[in-house]
Amino acid sequence: MTQDARFEDGGDRPLNLGALDGEDLQVLSTLAQDAVFPATEMQWLPQERRFAILLNRFRWEDQTSAEARGRAVERVQAVLLFENVLSVASQGVARGDADTILSLLSVGFEAGEDAEGFVTLTLAGDGAIRLKVEALEATLKDVTRPYMAVSKTTPSHPE
Repeated sequence: MTQDARFEDGGDRPLNLGALDGEDLQVLSTLAQDAVFPATEMQWLPQERRFAILLNRFRWEDQTSAEARGRAVERVQAVLLFENVLSVASQGVARGDADTILSLLSVGFEAGEDAEGFVTLTLAGDGAIRLKVEALEATLKDVTRPYMAVSKTTPSHPE
């Protein structure tokens, strides 16, 4: 008998997850929710058909454990990478300004014909980034050790 994985199963190990369909991408979206990053940490490489963001991800998978042990919540730097990117468009994003800090709310996929479609990264403050992809292929990979979240609080979204 097999059982589903739990957040606690990950412990302190870095994430390295991939997404090849909308369901997979929903998992990455949940783990990347409330990540923050300077606008200058986005890069599109048209020749390689790649779009990447170096973000500071809130460690949702560690939140319950941190609170239970009475220790501070953590963030970790992670790369959110998309392959097969044909074009990139944005709205409400000042891309060249190092002082502009963006906050990722969600990542969604709208399937088109065959395997192609659109990935939408929704940002706080009505910003969005839209990627046209030939096929969905995304990776979320932690690249540093976790560090104490500067705010020392869990992100929240007032209703």
